[in-house]
Amino acid sequence: MSVSLTSSISRPDFPTVSVGDTVRIGVLLVEGNKERIQYFEGTIIAIKKREGKQSLRVRKLSQGIGIEKLFLLDSPKVVSVERKKITKVRRAKLYFLRALGGTKTKKLKDQSWKLKSGSQKS
Repeated sequence: MSVSLTSSISRPDFPTVSVGDTVRIGVLLVEGNKERIQYFEGTIIAIKKREGKQSLRVRKLSQGIGIEKLFLLDSPKVVSVERKKITKVRRAKLYFLRALGGTKTKKLKDQSWKLKSGSQKS
C-alpha cells in the first residue's frame, strides 16, 4: 500500500511513501519565542487515509527502547518528509515489529537501489 502525499490537501514537496520505508520527518517546534525543526527518523509501520486526512505512524529504536509517533500530514507543524530507505514488505500494517527485537527488524528486504535510480519524486 503506497500513498501519494501529493494530493490537493497535502503539500506537493512530500514524496510518495509506503509502509516499510524509512523516513525522516521534520516537525516545527516553538520554544518560547524561538522556532526550530526537530527531525524524527524511523520506519513507517502504518498509513491511514480517511476523508482527505492522512497520517503516518513511524517507529524507531532509541537505546533499545521502541518509540512510536503519529504524524498528521495535514498539520502545518509537519515541515518535511524525506524518504531515506525503501524496503519490500508483504503487510499493510507492520505492528508485529513491536514484538521483535532491534536486530530482527533489519530483515526487511532493502530496496534502496530504487532511490538512487530516480524513482523518488522530489
